Amino acid sequence: MAKEVNLVEQMQSMTIDLNSKVLIEKAERDGVETMYKRKLGYNVQCGFGLKGVCCRNCGMGPCRISAKTPRGLCGADEHTIVARNYARMCAGGTAAHSDHARDITHTMALTSKDGGYTIKEPEQLIALAKSWGIETEGKDIYDIVHEVAYEGLMEFGKPFGVSRFLVNAPKKRQEIWKKYGYEPRAIDREIATVMHSTHIGCAADCESIIDIAIRCSMADGWQGSMIGTQFSDIMFGSPKPVRTEANLNVLEENNVNIILHGHEPTLSEMIVLAADLPEMKALAKEVGADGITLSGICCTGNELTMRHGIKIAGDFHQQELAIVTGAVEAMIVDVQCIFPACAEVAKHYHTKFITTSPKAQITGATYMEFHEETAVEDAKTIVREAILNFKNRDKSKVLIPDLKSEGVVGFSEAAIVGQLNNVVNSQIDEMNTVKPLVDALASGVIRGVVGVVGCNNAKTPSNYNHLTVIKELIKNYFLVVCTGCGASVAAKNGLMLKENAKKYAGKGLATVCELVDIPPVLHVGSCVDNSRILNVCTAVANFMDCDVCDLPVAGCAPEWMSEKAIAIGTYVVATGIDTYLGVMPPVGGSSRAVDYLCGGLKEKLGACFHVCEEPVQLAKMIMDDIEAKRPAFEELYQKNVMNK
Repeated sequence: MAKEVNLVEQMQSMTIDLNSKVLIEKAERDGVETMYKRKLGYNVQCGFGLKGVCCRNCGMGPCRISAKTPRGLCGADEHTIVARNYARMCAGGTAAHSDHARDITHTMALTSKDGGYTIKEPEQLIALAKSWGIETEGKDIYDIVHEVAYEGLMEFGKPFGVSRFLVNAPKKRQEIWKKYGYEPRAIDREIATVMHSTHIGCAADCESIIDIAIRCSMADGWQGSMIGTQFSDIMFGSPKPVRTEANLNVLEENNVNIILHGHEPTLSEMIVLAADLPEMKALAKEVGADGITLSGICCTGNELTMRHGIKIAGDFHQQELAIVTGAVEAMIVDVQCIFPACAEVAKHYHTKFITTSPKAQITGATYMEFHEETAVEDAKTIVREAILNFKNRDKSKVLIPDLKSEGVVGFSEAAIVGQLNNVVNSQIDEMNTVKPLVDALASGVIRGVVGVVGCNNAKTPSNYNHLTVIKELIKNYFLVVCTGCGASVAAKNGLMLKENAKKYAGKGLATVCELVDIPPVLHVGSCVDNSRILNVCTAVANFMDCDVCDLPVAGCAPEWMSEKAIAIGTYVVATGIDTYLGVMPPVGGSSRAVDYLCGGLKEKLGACFHVCEEPVQLAKMIMDDIEAKRPAFEELYQKNVMNK
């Protein structure tokens, strides 16, 4: 028994989330293996893999670099192998985000006045169409949207030219990209170029391989992700501040609980529509439930909460534990960040684990393919399946933990500017600009703005790095913006409530929060919505007539784990924003790669990577570096803003 308790305690030490600790213990009682138990078997991980010095890009290997074998069979050294592996991670991340955008674009091509998918933001559509040189005068809105969708699809495979969105960046940044060859061309071309360049017998120069990876990642941030975010806003509506709740207590004991997990809103938006139909509500009553509760996990949770206020059930590390509650009728998934293990966990309960995408079929799951052409009917079929499963729930297995928190979410670019209007004197100043933010930064009331984003990583206690870094930053007058699972962590812990600003934030930041009516941590969306952060930084830089690298801003991924995060960090650095990581990427085996990523790029881009695995020190590093930039920023403010 002592051994069992010790095992549970070991697993519970891997997270700081109290609900998760309760459910880890329940999983062990129920004989269910979760990520936390599997982690115990990986206390010692492959040293070659951690350093990135294992190459398996051909059939002669794998080749592992060591003192005895300093080169692979083809002669590639550690610098080449590390750079190739890094580049392939960037390509994988870019492919994931951009394929998300491709599906969104295909869906936009299917929109119609009376169809399942319609246009919620016609003004935003028309503005985008005009910026792309598409004639809009006298045209039906759906003719315009179909033409925009076609042009969007061309961004994936056009034979000539570069990303349409680059022209929005500050002129100085555009010149840097052009000078160093970082302008992304067609998205698919950049991914293919990385895969070709890292094939055996091709690129073998560390820095040039990383440069190819940077251009590929730019195709994520300044092409695919921007398409995914802007097209989603056009179809489903731009997020606006809305109050919600977060953590596993959002599940309701007497309701049909449906969890949506994954990344693409084309599915989740239709599930929301279907679950709200009178016939579905009536069916829920027929099977003995009080109603239907939808909630989300991972980025689908962020997409749904910011557009509908639907509650956030949890983050990446809580997906199995959600099923362990015994209260979930169905977990419906599409693509990305889905544990295959959820299918096995679901077998211990009545939960239906439903996969919907041919890109993400999982052994042991119930496969119900979702088609955008028949979206409403498909969604109704899936929701009906979940409702009918309510009668199979075993109440003796139900344990919904006690804790949840409220938060205000949904700060799109327009919503942020809208909130800034709260401190604008409309009689003398222009509305709908970023000037109030610029003024607060220049005065030092806000010392800087930091994007704290990314995943959860089992290399750290779940949520600990995120929460520690965020609290350190806001305590010291740094405004924080969050996306992805980082946003879920902040919401779960009450950091997205204005009324908690006085409790957690320094006096200057707390005062700004009160006046502008914002929390100290802003929820700006899912991981694909990091493009919103690029847009806000660009707006501030353009207002200041400077480059992004001149701003007192930073990016931070305290618990990153996915290839998408590597691509994100790379395009953020390429945009001129220093990026701080709480987990070392697999590049430590090459001194040249480390020197280039964490130093050499600064000379080219005005930004680079920084790594520190201790979160308090990581936060201090961010704050010290931003403080060092402030004198030059304040001088620019006097020159370019006050003297206008």
